[in-house]
Amino acid sequence: MTWYKSLGLTESIFIIIFVLLHLLFVWRNIRIANRLRAGFKWVFIKLVLRSLYFGCFILALLGPSFGQISQEIKSVGKDIMICVDLSQSMNATDIPPSRLEKVKFELKNLVSAFNSDRVGIVIFSSEAFMQCPLTYDQGALNLFIETMNTGLVPHSGTDFGPPLEMALSKISSEEESANTPKSKVIILISDGEDFGEKTNEALSQIVENNIKLFTVGVGTADGGKIPMGRSFKRDKQGRPVVTKLEATALKKLASKTGGRYFEVNDQRNDIPKLINNISQIEGELRDSRRVDVSANKFYYFLALGLLLMAIDLLTSIRTIKI
Repeated sequence: MTWYKSLGLTESIFIIIFVLLHLLFVWRNIRIANRLRAGFKWVFIKLVLRSLYFGCFILALLGPSFGQISQEIKSVGKDIMICVDLSQSMNATDIPPSRLEKVKFELKNLVSAFNSDRVGIVIFSSEAFMQCPLTYDQGALNLFIETMNTGLVPHSGTDFGPPLEMALSKISSEEESANTPKSKVIILISDGEDFGEKTNEALSQIVENNIKLFTVGVGTADGGKIPMGRSFKRDKQGRPVVTKLEATALKKLASKTGGRYFEVNDQRNDIPKLINNISQIEGELRDSRRVDVSANKFYYFLALGLLLMAIDLLTSIRTIKI
């Protein structure tokens, strides 16, 4: 026989209280019986009965397990590729402390929400780079997220095509992916300024593979300045560059794949909605096996304890005879 838990502080306190109260009960009845010169042996019947069902309740609380049952264990999960824009516009401060720092914070929440799924990260600007392949390793993912900065990619504009192509390539490279496209998800996070020409081609491939693309727009309609050293990035006329959220392209990308568009700014945070939508997508069966496990039989002791308690309540014994 095995036990779900060991005798702990809570159970010990209950036992001590029970013993003290019943010692007081016995002492009081014996004292009264001696004064009245009456017998007191019937007191012990109640004591034994109550001790029995109290012991049954304690055993039930500890979770006794014996015997074995065969149980099927299934491993179900999704593959999620996250494409993060690291162009200079992501340093804008319209979302404090910056767009990128806000994205990094929310990415950790996103990774934590899907700890039983494989997650990978692609970083991009005009080119795409695989920062972390699909993995279950939460520690590695958080480390890669923490080290994200705009210096990791070239500063020559933003192109959605390369990261989408890379994400599709990595997420479709698994043997089982062709049979379970519903369990594959791509998330594109950007401020929406797409200057590339390969986006439509990549989008067509995603639609053809029946994979949902969720997009997240980061920034505000009013926009923000881009810090450059102690000043801000300036145009050829010497005026500070103001980068604004361009949500139109992101919304179109999501709608064409059956996904959804979400937004993060100084007053709105749709990441919880994104997590909820992805959670509703059915995962694929990765592994299934049958194992023999011990069955928790606490209910036997609970039922016996309740039966003895009922007998105690329904029977009346004269503990003192005059």
